[in-house]
This record gives sequence, structure tokens and C-alpha cells, in this order.
Amino acid sequence: MKHDPRPASHASPAPAGLRVFLTGASSGLGQAFARHYAGRGANIGLVARRGEALAAFAAELPGEHLPLPADVGDADALARAAEAYLARFGVPDIVIANAGVSVGTLTECSEDLPAFERVMRTNVNGMVASFQPFVEAMRRRGSGRLVGIASVAGIRGLPGAGAYSASKAAAIAYLESLRVELRGSGVRVVTLAPGYIATPMTAVNTYPMPFMLQADEAARRMAKVIEAGRGYAVVPWQMGVVARVLRALPNPVFDALFARAGRKPRGLPL
Repeated sequence: MKHDPRPASHASPAPAGLRVFLTGASSGLGQAFARHYAGRGANIGLVARRGEALAAFAAELPGEHLPLPADVGDADALARAAEAYLARFGVPDIVIANAGVSVGTLTECSEDLPAFERVMRTNVNGMVASFQPFVEAMRRRGSGRLVGIASVAGIRGLPGAGAYSASKAAAIAYLESLRVELRGSGVRVVTLAPGYIATPMTAVNTYPMPFMLQADEAARRMAKVIEAGRGYAVVPWQMGVVARVLRALPNPVFDALFARAGRKPRGLPL
């Protein structure tokens, strides 16, 4: 299918209610977000690497949506996906940079270096590339939500998860920078730091995961934060309390408590 090559401001978007561009849409929290917004009449651009799974999922949703197979680690592919969405539906009201990968890593192991690179490329660079095609158009329009999915793992570095914790800490700092850059433009930047959510990403964990939410419930709660345009929120709130306590712990106490904490299995993220 050929898309209108004209700039988005001159394209002829289909009549729509809420317009949402969502990465990581083929599983876990991404699917939950898609179900939530599709149930409210949104037109969603569904971005994920697995094209067949994405198309099958899109066919299950009510309403009109656009499956956009792309790896968020490939900025050019993501730009093409954004162009296709703009041509079909126009400038989105909400962009959710949800795609992310997680895997256990150890700095001492040279074989983990590709995993570090992949996690950072997906979780940080992929977030930037998800927003970039839309920022100028949203600023011109004077409205929109740019939503980044970070994690409580970005608040303190967790043993055996150096890549993931670093990527989420970087995402939190990046989103804060972007929020200040767009202050007064009408475009809201929303940082969401989830705790544990029941998804394929957490299914491999063998350690306790307190206050775990089902993905659909997590998406529902996060959608309320997005609608309100809050700059930062931990979901569920109980994990926010835990995060603040951990942040306040002196390093020797934190180190002693977490030195023997459970760790995610190592290997390349899928």
C-alpha cells in the first residue's frame, strides 16, 4: 500500500477520535494499552518487530488500526512507520514509547557486551526515535502527550541488571529533559515508572515481585495518568513508596540488602 508522501500537515487523515502511536504493541503491556485505547474508539498505530503477530493482534481489535512492523532500534524503520501513520490518521494525540527489553547482565562477562548494547539501543535510543517524528507537528498544533515507559528499576541500580537499570535511569533523565524543553508548548511529557507487571518480561523472574499488577489493570491506571498529563508517576503507588525508601537508603545499607537479591537470567534479549 502506498502512502501519501505529502507533509503530515497537508495529508488527508481519516476521520478519527483519539489517535495513538504505540510501540512494543505485540505483547505484554503494549497489548494492554492497545486494548484499552481501541475500546475507547482510538485509531492506533501498532509498532512491533513481529509482523505476523502484530497483524493478527490488530485484526482482533475493534476499530481501524495500522500495524507497522518495525524495530525501534532502527531509527529509519521507525521514521517510516511514523510517516505511514501520519499519512493515514494525521498527527497523533498520544505517542507511547513502550517498547523495551530486559535481560540479566554482568560487566565482567565480555559475552554480555552485545546485550548491554541492545538494551540501551532499544530502551533509550528507541524512545527518542519514537518521539522525534512527531514533536515538531505536536508543537505546532499546541497539544499532545509524549509518554515514556521507564521503570522503578531506573531509580536504584539493581545487581545483575546493570544494562536494564542504566537504560531506565537514562530514560527517566531523558524524559525530564524533554519535559522542560516542551514546557509551555501545550505538549505534555509523561514519565511512567511501572513496578512489576505480569508480562513475558517478568515471567522469567524467579524472585519475589511485590505489588504485581496484571497488564490490563496497569494499562488502565497508566491511561489515567496520561489523560491527566502528569509529569511523573510510579504505578502502582505502593512501588513508589518502596522506590522512595530505597532511594533514601545510605549506600552501605542498600548494598548489604541487595547484594544477594534475585537476578534475572543472562543472555541476549529477544
